[in-house]
Formats: sequence, C-alpha cells, structure tokens
Amino acid sequence: AMEAQIQNFGQTPSQLLIEPHPPRSSAMHLCFLPQSPLMFKDQMQQDVIMVLKFPSNSPVTHVAANTLPHLTIPAVVTVTCSRLFAVNRWHNTVGLRGAPGYSLDQAHHLPIEMDPLIANNSGVNKRQITDLVDQSIQINAHCFVVTADNRYILICGFWDKSFRVYSTETGKLTQIVFGHWDVVTCLARSESYIGGDCYIVSGSRDATLLLWYWSGRHHIIGDNPNSSDYPAPRAVLTGHDHEVVCVSVCAELGLVISGAKEGPCLVHTITGDLLRALEGPENCLFPRLISVSSEGHCIIYYERGRFSNFSINGKLLAQMEINDSTRAILLSSDGQNLVTGGDNGVVEVWQACDFKQLYIYPGCDAGIRAMDLSHDQR
Repeated sequence: AMEAQIQNFGQTPSQLLIEPHPPRSSAMHLCFLPQSPLMFKDQMQQDVIMVLKFPSNSPVTHVAANTLPHLTIPAVVTVTCSRLFAVNRWHNTVGLRGAPGYSLDQAHHLPIEMDPLIANNSGVNKRQITDLVDQSIQINAHCFVVTADNRYILICGFWDKSFRVYSTETGKLTQIVFGHWDVVTCLARSESYIGGDCYIVSGSRDATLLLWYWSGRHHIIGDNPNSSDYPAPRAVLTGHDHEVVCVSVCAELGLVISGAKEGPCLVHTITGDLLRALEGPENCLFPRLISVSSEGHCIIYYERGRFSNFSINGKLLAQMEINDSTRAILLSSDGQNLVTGGDNGVVEVWQACDFKQLYIYPGCDAGIRAMDLSHDQR
C-alpha cells in the first residue's frame, strides 16, 4: 500500500528546511505608498526640483536614499570618489497629494537639506574617510553600501583585502572584516527585514564572493558582538574565473547574481550553491552592472551599451543596445521600470520587461555615476 501511495502521489520528506523562511514582504514593501513609480506621473513638478552642489571637487560616486518616514534620520547619503560622505536630511514633504503627512504649505519646501557639516565646512574631517585604498581600484558605486537606517557605511577596496564599516554619525571605523584572499572590489546588500538585518555580499579579485549577515541590532557583520573581530561568512560563492566586478543580492528570492570582469554572470543561492550561468548574446561578455527585482527579473548591463533582461531561470527575455556608457542602473520597487544613467548625463526610464523607452529627463551638466529612488519612488 505504501509503495502504491508513493507511485501515485510521491513522497513527502519529513523536513525540507532548517532555517526559517525569510518574510515574503520585506520592510520596504510595507510602506503605505503605492508601488508604481511617481517618477513622471505628475509633470506639474518640474523635472529637476533641486540641485545640491558639494564643495568637494570630487565626483559623487554613490547615492543611497533611505527616506522611509519611520527612520530616525531619513536621509540621502552621498559618497564621493575621494571618500567624503554626506548625510543629507530628507524632508518627507513632497508626498502624494492626499497622502498622510502631505500639506500644501509644505509642498514648496525643498526635499533635501545639505549636510550641515559639509555646508559650513566645519566637520569635513569627520566625514572624510582617510584609510588607504588600493591604488589599482577604480572607485565606483559598487565600492560602498549604506545600511537601511543610514547609520553605517561599508566600504571596500582596501589594500589589506578587508572591507570596513564606518559610523556615519562619528565617521569612526567600527569594524574591519577579513575573509578574501585579494582586494575586495564590490559590495551589495539585500533588502532589510524589519529589525534592520540584511545580507551583505562582497566580491573580490580572488574570483570568489562571500555572503555575510548584517545584524541590525548589534550594527555589525555577524550575529555575535563578542566575536566581531573575526566574523565568519555565511557562504562562499565560487565559479568565476576573473575578478568579480558587480553583484546583486535578493533575500526574498534567496539569490545572489554576480558578474566577473569577463564571462557569464552566475546565479547562486544564499546557501552557496551555484544554480546556473546567465549566458548573454555573443557580444555580451563583459558584465558591469546588475539589478534584480523581487519578481525574478535580472537586468544586466554589459560593456559598450548592451543590456539584457533574464528570467531567473536563465531565459533571455529582452536585449537592447544604447550609445551611452552607462554607469548606474536601478529598478523601481515593483520591478516594472528600469532607470539608467551614464556618461551622456541623461537619466532615462525604460519598461523593464521589453526595454521600451518611457521617459527621458533633461540632461545634466556632467556624466551620471549613481542614482537611487526615494521610498515613494522619486
């Protein structure tokens, strides 16, 4: 009877998983605001609402907009190539008409306030990270990660093969994390759960990636504050032949997608198993930027203006070529819209599924190196 049951209905294992499921909807999805981008819904607001000019002459290479209203400091954190960072306060005034916290007299206020320490040049040394970076590293947006509460910046590229955690309030070094055999070239973080926990992935010249756990309660990498000097990675991800240059991690799907200097992009689970390689069209050999939506669409930008959109099963869904050297790509929170920016200084919005162009913003004075969307998708 048992064999007949197995033949007809299959077998049920006693236990599939040993770790609890990550929550399906991360903290980012719980905001009351609609998920569709407001980027170009309301054209009454001009395309450029405000311009912040930083006194440092170094290009801004990383932007993180953690602007959820319940954070202690909703802010836009910027980092320049000279590793000068700024915590620019965000005023949740430019909300939806009729949304909570929106009033007409506030609508004329500017959304971002420049970091006072940088504006009046008083505490610039507090915001400057002086530790030596390996000379061969090109500082770009992948070298930095800002935690979801805006309180810590993770930076890689140091000559001692570490990446480091700095406090944005004090500018002091709070943790040094070792684990790679060569210089760490890129960092990425997953969506955060409600306690602020998330995954951090570091990619290196040694052609491997390490998956770490960021504890939102202790504000360190690793679960145990006592052993914060030598935290152990959750997983080692192998399979690349060259130095890793870009990586994206999605905790909701439990996937890490990474690209090396040459070759296909690889999809790993967060336990470290290699699932598949994403083979691009024949001229797409040099991946540079990756963005993954929680729906399982994976957008990869290759050198010389080529974009591919893969399903999570490795099927090539769409591709396009543009004549701009793109430096930043971003998916809206519902995964429907792709925002790109590059050396031409133009921000463009595309439909993610088929790369249909939806909108072009007016050009900037210089090339675009980094972008982020606020919590209300602006």
